Amino acid sequence: MVEKIRDIAHVSAVELLTPVLDDTVRFFTDQMALEVVDRRGDSVWLHAWDDYESFTIKITGGGTSGIGRTWLRARSPEALDRRVRDIQAAGLGEEWVTSDFGYGPVFHFRDPDGHAFGIHYETRRYVPSDATRPSLKNQAARFPGRGTNVRRLDHVNFLARDLPDDFLADTLTGRASEQIVLNDGTKAAIWYTFTDKSYDMVYTRDRTGSTGRLHHIAFATDTREDILRAADVFLEAGVHIETGPHKHAIQQTFFLYVWEPGGNRIELCNAGARLLLAPDHEVITWTEAERAKGQAWGLQTIASFHTHGTPPVSP
Repeated sequence: MVEKIRDIAHVSAVELLTPVLDDTVRFFTDQMALEVVDRRGDSVWLHAWDDYESFTIKITGGGTSGIGRTWLRARSPEALDRRVRDIQAAGLGEEWVTSDFGYGPVFHFRDPDGHAFGIHYETRRYVPSDATRPSLKNQAARFPGRGTNVRRLDHVNFLARDLPDDFLADTLTGRASEQIVLNDGTKAAIWYTFTDKSYDMVYTRDRTGSTGRLHHIAFATDTREDILRAADVFLEAGVHIETGPHKHAIQQTFFLYVWEPGGNRIELCNAGARLLLAPDHEVITWTEAERAKGQAWGLQTIASFHTHGTPPVSP
């Protein structure tokens, strides 16, 4: 048996598009407790307090909501070379750039559904200021103590016309952890991991048949109690709470979903306790009947969870 190479270290950062730039930035600084680390033109870079890299999310203003580029860090320069070679062989490569904030050379490419990606190895680590320097040297910045105090980016859930299994497993060397398979054999969603976390990227079938859209991005909290407090933080701030707090059946994630002012869905999750330590993990498959039962404790999935994505499209 050929040993499976795992060349992606983790999801580095994500770019979120918004038609209300200042409002979205205030959401991430005031309610999510991220720090603005740079601003250039219509883009703002923000950092979650325990992210070792220089930024966690890039917010870009424009005419609509949605997802821009997602950055992946390779495990080594050699891993980067292997992934670029396979991406080019798949016909998905675009170009090398040296202008992406916080990184060395980045190879830009797209997944089969059209989502923009960048893969890199060289990175600039976050350097705290006097105001953000932590007391404990083993964290990137001091605990913010405001809003929801999210620690880091956790995962991205893309909407796609067709689920790109081969791209995720072969081109990006991820491994599937769980999936939903409908009665007709169609895969409705699939969860992939690059690490020992149970998932880092999710692809969900877009019911509109569109391409390149976003379902949600998720940020990790330390505890379930943080998510309960976050619900009160969002309530007081007038942020739209879509569903939760509750527990997913799939992946067992404790969750809360909100819509930031630009319309993008944001999840707060506590998923770190469940790790995939088995090197021969078998994919967990959920059926239509099992999903019809709702979430882990019986909460039915809200209808907008299946219909809302960004950018919005006409039904």
